[in-house]
Amino acid sequence: MSPEHAANHPELAQAWHTGLKHKDTFLVVLVLTAPKNQERRNVIRQTWANIHKKLRDQFLLYFILGNSELSDESLDSINDENSKHKDILALPMVDSYQALTSKLLASFVQLNRNVKFKYLLKVDDDSYVQLPLVLEELKNSNFDKSLYWGFFDGRAPVWLKGKWAEKEYRLCDKYIPYALGGGYVLSHDLVKYIAENAQILQKFKSEDVSVGTWLGPLKIHRIHDTRFDTEFRSRGCNNKYLVSHKQSVEDFKSKHYSLEAKGLLCEKEHQVRASYQYNWNELPSKCCIRNDSSLH
Repeated sequence: MSPEHAANHPELAQAWHTGLKHKDTFLVVLVLTAPKNQERRNVIRQTWANIHKKLRDQFLLYFILGNSELSDESLDSINDENSKHKDILALPMVDSYQALTSKLLASFVQLNRNVKFKYLLKVDDDSYVQLPLVLEELKNSNFDKSLYWGFFDGRAPVWLKGKWAEKEYRLCDKYIPYALGGGYVLSHDLVKYIAENAQILQKFKSEDVSVGTWLGPLKIHRIHDTRFDTEFRSRGCNNKYLVSHKQSVEDFKSKHYSLEAKGLLCEKEHQVRASYQYNWNELPSKCCIRNDSSLH
């Protein structure tokens, strides 16, 4: 990395040299979290990441957070938590919404250098994952390379004001099709491509928008799957959902109890809003028409 790049991207400069030990796994699960969200990390460890021991050697889970400018008490708490669980990847940056894309990019650099894996699942710490089903789907996937799998949007307008404003996004007035950030899967070669070009990639505020834009011109398999309930608010509960975003700690416990007791994700299925099948034969502006007949 050049001195200029190191100065502009300190989180990448340090990510090249510190952090993970060399490991080998089938699936890496990357959970974006915040230093203060220990309760959420603990409930993930207790629920969906706590799967049958026969499957535990098939994945590695890392909680990704920034540890700069934290109080000594917060640092001690995170260090104690990591000493106990050994699943936190702390990056040298201030943890904030504005840093999400930098956090993701630096973690890709770390993983590409230090972990041998076939697929990566990125989720937020308010996403519940049916991890055994995701593993099974990937083991039987037709796409061992060039896979970008999730719930896609192609007609989202570029935000110009407010929390999600993208002042650097000048490519179009709509975002290039991307898989929504509540949860998506990338094959190793795509993570490698992003990591190896990290120094020259334009970072946008939203990490999911950034990934979709970075992969935009590539010849890859974009798989839209309605079993990813990964929008900015949940569509409800369906037993077929692989990833359920915007879940509370109590939702986590309820879903886990239902799976343990009945083998079903939902105590009772319900729909809050309709889903859609992505129409790849249409222009992105006409791709995504909600329909109650789609899996909600």
